[in-house]
Order: sequence, then structure tokens, then C-alpha cells
Amino acid sequence: MTSERQGDRLHKITLDNRKGLTVTGVLDVDSCDGSTVTAQTVCGLLTVEGENLHVKRLSLEDGVLDVEGTVGALYYQENTEDKKSGFFARLFR
Repeated sequence: MTSERQGDRLHKITLDNRKGLTVTGVLDVDSCDGSTVTAQTVCGLLTVEGENLHVKRLSLEDGVLDVEGTVGALYYQENTEDKKSGFFARLFR
């Protein structure tokens, strides 16, 4: 379980038997399909991978996201604005 506060938003993840996921501190949901949910949180970009994933509830006002399905992985990606580390930048060094 992760818990961190930024501003007035508390970021917390609750996973129940890999079938139900609740995330607080959500700022926006970038994408959602049956295998991946990507959400901006106060702690960075959160990616949820699994099977038969769907958003059960999303309240951006409260910053809460509920996801149902079988969760296989959760990981964060830092908010990096440095685009110089892309494929072509590495190719032409």
C-alpha cells in the first residue's frame, strides 16, 4: 500500500484479492482498455496492467478511481519532461 500527501490530496492504493483496486489522489485518467489503465496521480503516472480491466467509478472531484478486473501489475513512471532521451536522440549521439 502506498500513501503520500501532495497539497490536499492523499494518494493511497487499496487492492482486494487482485480483483478490486481503489486509488485516491487521482488527477486524470489518460487511457483505459481491457488490459491497461493509465492515470495521472499526485505521485506520478500510474499504470495498472491486467485482464478484463474496466473503470467502475471515476470521481476527479474527489480524486478517486475504482477499477475492476484481474490486476497483474502496478507501476509508476515519473513525470519527465526531458524528451532528449528518445530513440532518435540516442541514435544520433
